[in-house]
Amino acid sequence: MKTYILKPTMTFNSLSVATSSHKPREGAVDEIVKTMVPAKPAAVPANKPRFVPSPQPLPCARLVADRPALKLGLDVHLEFTMVVCQRGHLSPQAPRKFTRPQLVEQVQRWLAEGLAVYCVQESCGFGFVLHRELVEAGAQSLIITPIALNGRRKTDKLDARALCLRLSRYLDGNHDELAPIRIPSPEEQRKREGTRRRQFLAREIRCLANRGHGQVGEYCHQKLPRRWWGTRNWKRISAVLDAWLLSVLEKLRELILALEAQLDVLEAQRPKCAIGSASITANRSAVTPAVVRASTAAGANDWSGPSTAWAMAACVRFWSKRCGVS
Repeated sequence: MKTYILKPTMTFNSLSVATSSHKPREGAVDEIVKTMVPAKPAAVPANKPRFVPSPQPLPCARLVADRPALKLGLDVHLEFTMVVCQRGHLSPQAPRKFTRPQLVEQVQRWLAEGLAVYCVQESCGFGFVLHRELVEAGAQSLIITPIALNGRRKTDKLDARALCLRLSRYLDGNHDELAPIRIPSPEEQRKREGTRRRQFLAREIRCLANRGHGQVGEYCHQKLPRRWWGTRNWKRISAVLDAWLLSVLEKLRELILALEAQLDVLEAQRPKCAIGSASITANRSAVTPAVVRASTAAGANDWSGPSTAWAMAACVRFWSKRCGVS
């Protein structure tokens, strides 16, 4: 007699019980498999406390109850800034174009009239100059991560209007509308510039070196040695290559030596510190400020090198947020 399962919720009791083999050979195989497969780790209790890193102190707008709010959506360019204003919960006004000094002066006038000015702009390649000037004038300014505001319909006026509306909803309590970023201090920016300039010079040196390899391969069908612009290698290739190609490489060599001189100056300005006792790829959670101080005091240098330590010291600001995550 056949039995049919009519509903997905109907199951036999035997389906939830693991069947045991009655054949001796299969039973022996089962025992071997049990010894080879490791046991499952014990489940972590739900009530056990878990370490959670403290969040970064991101900027947020503070509402001024006794002043009417003026919200500004800024679409920033080098030559001008497109501004859309909204007073309170009224409809946004028509877009207006300001230069940077004109915008700061207009914000000061609005503040003198008794308005609480809130500004928002996207982070871009123009730094934080406008943000600092607005904060110094008395406005509350936010810089957010770049987002797709209007899809394919991307114009300055539409972007400024979308930012203004998002700021209005953000001030009303919907914090999912904006994602503010932390503003580094001028000292932090200067520290980061050292490592980034070092990477820029290294890329330019590689580009010029590859240019020399390509030209020799094109005109002579030969392979240049590594660091062909060095003193020893240059003497060797000078006796082999013809005068015209040597003159071309000579100009590249002058540029490479000039860039290497700048790179040596940056290396001399680099602080003498290194992080030891742990590799960032193997154990990120071990790289903490205490490890940095202990390794620097002990003179440990078994990590990737002082250049990596210099870059991390300049770029990583909040270790409790970064370590063990990325």
